[in-house]
Amino acid sequence: MGLGRQENTLEKQIGCVKYTLFCLNIVAWMLATSLFALSVWLRAEEGFSNWLTILQAQTFYIGVYILIGTSIIMMAVTFLGCLSALMENTLALLVFLGTQVFGFVAGVAGSAVLLDYSTMHSSLQPLLQRSLTYLVSTSEYSHSSYVLNMIQSNIGCCGATGPWDYWNLHQPLPNSCRDTVSGNCFFNGCVDELTWFFEGKTSWIVGVALALAMLNVVCAILSLVLVQAVKKEEDEAQTYRH
Repeated sequence: MGLGRQENTLEKQIGCVKYTLFCLNIVAWMLATSLFALSVWLRAEEGFSNWLTILQAQTFYIGVYILIGTSIIMMAVTFLGCLSALMENTLALLVFLGTQVFGFVAGVAGSAVLLDYSTMHSSLQPLLQRSLTYLVSTSEYSHSSYVLNMIQSNIGCCGATGPWDYWNLHQPLPNSCRDTVSGNCFFNGCVDELTWFFEGKTSWIVGVALALAMLNVVCAILSLVLVQAVKKEEDEAQTYRH
């Protein structure tokens, strides 16, 4: 009677962990799909891509590529998680656990790289500083003037660090450096303004990626717990037979 009661309790515990893991995999699939959609949207946005090409800051996309690849793998892996949990297959659960560790590492790495090219005091700012300073120094040419006017009028900024960039480089201050309503000069440099613009584009993607990474940790722990519980159930069943 005592052994039967213990087996019944263990079976209930396995069922609880199993269906919790199944539900979490559904949530993980939704997060991975959202991450894939947001990352592809950011990469495919034509205007944004043109700006990065002009400013020679395409390294911004390294983190995006990592997250796209991670999201695709995680979308496929969630099906393995659901099946291995329902079937209580220890080998499949261990493989699934390994994929969760990979997903956590890849998600955090992709988020870190993306943040390193889209936030203040990051690797993005020296790239923007170099490109914008060159454009200001050659603003007498039509291409440089066109690019600067496009950025300055759309973002509401002036020069790389401010209007003094034009004065220091002995270039005339363009009309795009002035507010069209008040006529006052923009004092914010385009390096900071563009960084804030890029940061706004990536904040949601990084948030979803980190949420998925944390869910990978939870799923990995539950998989390990389920493996141990299934092994214990098998050992008790063998002991009972003998």
